[in-house]
Amino acid sequence: MEQPRSTQRYVEHGCRGDCEIVKRLQELSRQHPRYGYRFMTALLRREGLKINRKRVQRLWREAGLKVPARTVKKRRLGGSENACFRRRAERPNHVWSHDFVMDQTSDGRRLKILTVVDEYTRECLALEAERCIEAVDVVEVLRKIITVRGVPENIRSDNGGEFIAQAVRKFLQSSGAQTLYIEPGAPWENAYSETFNSRFGDEVLKREVFDTLLEAKVLVEKYRREYNEERPHSALDYATPAEFAAQCSVNLKLGSSRLAPAAPPLSSPAELVSATDADSDGAAGLVGSPVLEKLS
Repeated sequence: MEQPRSTQRYVEHGCRGDCEIVKRLQELSRQHPRYGYRFMTALLRREGLKINRKRVQRLWREAGLKVPARTVKKRRLGGSENACFRRRAERPNHVWSHDFVMDQTSDGRRLKILTVVDEYTRECLALEAERCIEAVDVVEVLRKIITVRGVPENIRSDNGGEFIAQAVRKFLQSSGAQTLYIEPGAPWENAYSETFNSRFGDEVLKREVFDTLLEAKVLVEKYRREYNEERPHSALDYATPAEFAAQCSVNLKLGSSRLAPAAPPLSSPAELVSATDADSDGAAGLVGSPVLEKLS
């Protein structure tokens, strides 16, 4: 028959290693239902497993795991000078952005959560949950962060009453930080905050039911630490924000003139909208993919 004997005597080995990987993928999917196969590949590699992304993708599909795609809405593009695609962060503490996320406890009472993000390192600097947050509360949160991290050069936000209040303006002016207010009705100009809020909503707010304010405080703070120290970030070449910030700090201490590179600039605001609405399964997350530089 002119056939090699190996084809007739071949015995299929089955899924010796694949079964364990699929089992681990299912466990990780239950813990992080909004993570796609690229994030799962990063998590498996962080656990010490040497595995190819395409293999994870195949096993991911065979196991029937899937992250529902988000619908992309067409929006009017803003073009103010304070937009994130015009005034981009170039180093740690260069630009912070803050915003509010609304939720409620099981008894129907309101929860208001203040989020503060470093746009360069992608670190979540604060997740403050309260029933009501006013301008003086925003000042107090910023004061605590500045005490630990130092004064930012710029703070980007929308035109909410808590951010344009005189108390906030005077505090930032006395601290030496410049305010960057985006165009009204154009939240995509504050894309870093909007993207973080979207991830925070998918991974916490839509999964948890808070019975009390104290429970909400504990869970959102737990997520903040996990986001900074454990969650791989696609825009940072799947390093965590804490690892990326530490690399930047080491470069500065060594006197290097180069920090870890930031994301490449967007060629148009339309790309920013696409990046902001991309799903968690392999999306850019924010606006680029910086790569950690190795020490020379």
